[in-house]
Amino acid sequence: MDTAYLPALALFALVQTGTPGPNNLMLLASGANFGYRRTIPHILGIAVGVAVMNLLVGLGLARAFDVFPPLHLILTALSVTYLLWLAWKIANAAPPEPGAAEGAPMTGLQAALFQWVNPKAWTMVLAAITLYAPGRDLPAIGLVIATFAVISLPVISLWAAAGQQARRLLDKPARIRAFNWTMAGLLVLSLIPVLWSST
Repeated sequence: MDTAYLPALALFALVQTGTPGPNNLMLLASGANFGYRRTIPHILGIAVGVAVMNLLVGLGLARAFDVFPPLHLILTALSVTYLLWLAWKIANAAPPEPGAAEGAPMTGLQAALFQWVNPKAWTMVLAAITLYAPGRDLPAIGLVIATFAVISLPVISLWAAAGQQARRLLDKPARIRAFNWTMAGLLVLSLIPVLWSST
């Protein structure tokens, strides 16, 4: 990849990782429910998951969609089903009653694996490799991975930090339930572009 395209790639990574989507909405909810520190594995898992996706897509995984077109529809159906289930879990993640078992934030491995059913991650990675590593050579793929890592880690961390700050306002069970239901609703709304492009 010509390094002249690096500013464009950095801007692409900033917009893609900074705008609302399943990852950022879940980080916001996790920061509010569990705090920033307990959300760090989730943040790192997203970064690792996106890096692995970029690598494998760059090395040829994207060709599977050309060879077997129904794969895109299958992936979309699985992704939407999983995200609806996650939205339900977020909506019902109100603070436990005293003495009840406390919930747990997403682990790093769960967050990394989640990228494979995250429609926004697929769109982002396929576009990044197609636009900025069209030759699919390792140096270009590596530059895409490095750029996303440098840009996305601080950006997505801000979503978790914003959630933690919102936690101050969520000091009553009714407020956190309303927040969680709002986050769940936004997560469902984030599926509209996926469903729209699939029709």
